[in-house]
Amino acid sequence: MLVTHQFHPLFGRQLRCVGKRSNLQGDRLLLQTDDGAIWPLPPQWTDLVSIDPEVVVSNGRALLLVSNLMDLASMVEHLCCRLATRPRAECKDNYAAHVKGIMPLGDLE
Repeated sequence: MLVTHQFHPLFGRQLRCVGKRSNLQGDRLLLQTDDGAIWPLPPQWTDLVSIDPEVVVSNGRALLLVSNLMDLASMVEHLCCRLATRPRAECKDNYAAHVKGIMPLGDLE
């Protein structure tokens, strides 16, 4: 398999696929380098899946894909809603929402 993700250290290398696994982040192909090291890569980072049209149109200059930004916005909205419904008594002293002010002691002379 050819590694097609431009920012991956193995970009452009042809590697042997020795297996596949799935975890919370999704499917991973297990690619083996010449020295025997196994690299788990998403299929989207190989020639197994066609290149994302956003990457082609941006000519590799896009820092983030629109789909990634949409996922991030959903996650932030979900986290904000969870924090807004949390009872105030549940907050601890080290939470950013409950910071105690530190007052200067004045001159120590």
